[in-house]
Amino acid sequence: MTEMVYGTAPVREGEPVLPKWWRTVDRWALTCVLMLFGIGILLGLAASPPLAERNGLAHFHYVQRQAFFGALALSAMMLTSMLSPVVVRRVAVIGFVLSFVALLGLPVFGSDFGKGAVRWYSLGFASVQPSEFLKPLFVIVAAWMMAANQEVGGPPGKLWSFGLTITIVLALALQPDFGQASLVLFGWGVMWFVAGAPMILLLGMAGLTVLGGMFAYNNSEHFARRIDGFLTPDVDPRTQLGYATNAIQEGGFFGVGVGEGQVKWSLPDAHTDFIIAVAAEEYGLILVLVIIALYTVVVVRSLLRLMRERDPFIRLAGTGLAAMFGVQAMINMGVAVRLLPAKGMTLPFVSYGGSSLIAGGIAVGMLLAFTRSRPQGEIGEILRGMRR
Repeated sequence: MTEMVYGTAPVREGEPVLPKWWRTVDRWALTCVLMLFGIGILLGLAASPPLAERNGLAHFHYVQRQAFFGALALSAMMLTSMLSPVVVRRVAVIGFVLSFVALLGLPVFGSDFGKGAVRWYSLGFASVQPSEFLKPLFVIVAAWMMAANQEVGGPPGKLWSFGLTITIVLALALQPDFGQASLVLFGWGVMWFVAGAPMILLLGMAGLTVLGGMFAYNNSEHFARRIDGFLTPDVDPRTQLGYATNAIQEGGFFGVGVGEGQVKWSLPDAHTDFIIAVAAEEYGLILVLVIIALYTVVVVRSLLRLMRERDPFIRLAGTGLAAMFGVQAMINMGVAVRLLPAKGMTLPFVSYGGSSLIAGGIAVGMLLAFTRSRPQGEIGEILRGMRR
């Protein structure tokens, strides 16, 4: 009866890893992620050649790099999704410590690459953005703390996770990187809500977020410039938002045709932050709706599978990863259509970027590991285990 209700999979002794993984993994979500990466390569073929030409590089230089980093990302996703939740947690804790130290070292050793925000380490042949790796690893650590808080005699994990969140948010805001800071805060807030936080505390956090935004607006020229650009009723057609808005309007329902778009010749970030504008212009609203549907399937299916999960840590960590994955996609597309201020955030698995691709692969791999079908056990067994 338990398996009928909770959709668990029976244990098969001695079953090889690959067959067991294929039998228990969410194949719908996995297929959607692979399709998103394929769409990213397709759009990269259109968006990146103009940039390569301006930089004096081979015509498909950025496409080749995206394919290389994408192969690493998909490999990381597959390998991570085969791990047990306990192993995922152990690896994530180690990775989080390394990423956090790297984040703190950015003001001294980092580079801004002329973009006004010190977010990257330059390795010569490539660059690394620690915050991209920190986000999913932070979710695992925070979920571990919150789950420990629910145990009888457990530590004050919710308070610890709150302190850790504020520390990370402040470190990101100092870069400044308010987009990633808001994403970390949102992911933690979703997990805190699922963990049973009182509504009054969530409202208080929302109020503090508004106050923090006002403080940033008054003390950060970078932040204020983006907010002012978002609030102004008229869009300068020579800005990135202006080019993106015009491209989306020109695309219409069916697009102007493959390779016929013009926005890629004007937008310096057409292959990264504004890749959705290229999709809308050349392929129209149809491809945009397909992309939205793929993200929706991954998030909704993950949340539905997590609703059957009895382990608090798995439920919290999976929910945080799914929420962060979906909201990052929503923010990227919202910026392109002027529903949100510009934040410099990539579209997961579609935008060009080594750090974002590999970190995204690790994040989705952990999500697939948490949403794999597994025997849940009888509720009486779980209650007896909690009393021990």
